[in-house]
Amino acid sequence: MILTVTLNTALDITYRVPALVPHASHRVEEVTERPGGKGLNVARVLAALGHETVVTGFVGGPSGEVLRALLAGLAPVDELVPIRGATRRTIAVADAATGDTTQLNEPGPVVSSTEWDAFLTAYGRLLDGAEAVALCGSLPPGLPVGAYAQLVRQARTAKVPVLLDTSGEALRRGIAARPDLVKPNADELAQLTGSREPLRAARDARRRGAHTVVASLGAEGLLAASPDGLWQAAPPAAVRGNPTGAGDSAVAGLLSGLVEGLDWPGRLTRAVALSAATVLAPAAGEFDREAYAKMLGSVRVSEHAH
Repeated sequence: MILTVTLNTALDITYRVPALVPHASHRVEEVTERPGGKGLNVARVLAALGHETVVTGFVGGPSGEVLRALLAGLAPVDELVPIRGATRRTIAVADAATGDTTQLNEPGPVVSSTEWDAFLTAYGRLLDGAEAVALCGSLPPGLPVGAYAQLVRQARTAKVPVLLDTSGEALRRGIAARPDLVKPNADELAQLTGSREPLRAARDARRRGAHTVVASLGAEGLLAASPDGLWQAAPPAAVRGNPTGAGDSAVAGLLSGLVEGLDWPGRLTRAVALSAATVLAPAAGEFDREAYAKMLGSVRVSEHAH
């Protein structure tokens, strides 16, 4: 079983418009609702790949009820912890004319210390049966900034491989707890290390505590710095579409490759193919299966000298 943690879950709402024009009224052609938050997106992709997956985190209020109802029709097992506050909503406006997406993210609900303690108890129980765990996304208000560091240490104590995908101070604190893998994008990596050169920044992030760093480089694919070597994997061509959730699909590729025992080039190939196939899908947490199958054979992986 693979466990994903989403402390700041969301009800993802996507509006599709013919063209997004500032200061204008728009007729929405299509509305979709999905259970959201980075870890839930990861779990849905993992389940689609055939892996037993459990999701945990916080959920509450009317929007949380909708999220759980939508999740009930999907494969991941729901172990979300209820709270008094309402789950946030995220609004994505997809522009058909340009292929671009504008994202509006509400703040999360305030989580009390009692609710955090209840989560920690549930998390410890779920780690017992986990092959790997992913800690994903932002921290909702009320949680300590070192929350992810605490969860990383708990996973390491349980000897469960742990992947951390967050940003800002939560990433800075979490990486010091020595996660097995971190997956920042280029901006998050630069913010952490002060360097815009991806390879230098990835090496710096490893010195700060991460066992392995896999950096998302957008259209250029992924860069991995691990004790076993340095690799870059790139899609065969740039893909246009909705990039929301592409990074989450990359996490699913990395985690599934880990538990299946793939080598790093194999994990990176899967992660890049899934990420690109997600850009072609209608919403985060989904991927174009036909495109994914084709891209598996055409992702370019190159090894860097140490």
